[in-house]
Amino acid sequence: MTAVFIHGVPETSRLWDRLRACLTTDSTALDLPGFGVPRPAGFGATMDEYVQWLERELRGIDGPIDLVGHDWGALLVARVATKSSVAVRSWAMDVASVLHPAYVWHNQARLWQTPGAGERWAKAIVGIAPGSPESTAVQLTKAGVPAEGAAAMGKKLDATLADCILDLYRSATPNPHAHWERELSSPASAPGLVIQPLRDPYDDLAASSEMADRLGARTQRLEAVGHWWMLQDPNSAAEALERFWTAVGEADDPREAAGAAPGLGLSAPRGFEQRWPVNRPAKRAQ
Repeated sequence: MTAVFIHGVPETSRLWDRLRACLTTDSTALDLPGFGVPRPAGFGATMDEYVQWLERELRGIDGPIDLVGHDWGALLVARVATKSSVAVRSWAMDVASVLHPAYVWHNQARLWQTPGAGERWAKAIVGIAPGSPESTAVQLTKAGVPAEGAAAMGKKLDATLADCILDLYRSATPNPHAHWERELSSPASAPGLVIQPLRDPYDDLAASSEMADRLGARTQRLEAVGHWWMLQDPNSAAEALERFWTAVGEADDPREAAGAAPGLGLSAPRGFEQRWPVNRPAKRAQ
């Protein structure tokens, strides 16, 4: 078994270092093309091109694979877990509300999606001196990223990464569901876990739970952490993931671990509250 981790924006694979150090299983973390690594010639950095890239990468990894994604990495994980030629043993993601049909992008995303304004941002962000109040590292620290992680992200945000951000977000208008509605219309074939950090300003609990139910996944609430939960409490996050993976391995029918089998014997680690999928009205995500 290999756990494969996919980061989001504006991160690199280093995002997962602290969590991976807490795991007892083999793992690897991939860098999205253009995010701290070169952008291949001709690569458009669209949401569908990143899905195709991820599928190619997964085919080269010895399985069975437990796929984990955060932020944009989470959206790619969900897409691979639903309609893909690549089989995974399980999948886990956060920000599931971003896949909801009613999702509205946050203000920064809308700026990136705006021609002219996005380019002005990209030019400005790479020219800001480290340590400046407007620098990426300082802004990420204010948003809840631990200082060490924020500094690492700030160092990697260059012109290539900034351009990939613009192309990626512009490929996802008005929202991801508008492009992947067919793929997201039925449960995934593999067991899934939707992670719900309760202090994440980029997620919406009701919409996240509705998407978990639609995808046949169980949910795991993270009570005391936010968007960068893997940096804020890596020990508890690793424990939660390994409990889920253990349940997947022990279930007679692996799909039971997706949320239809409360008799799996899972107990929540400290700081985490488990929730099973329920039907509930969607709340418009902001």
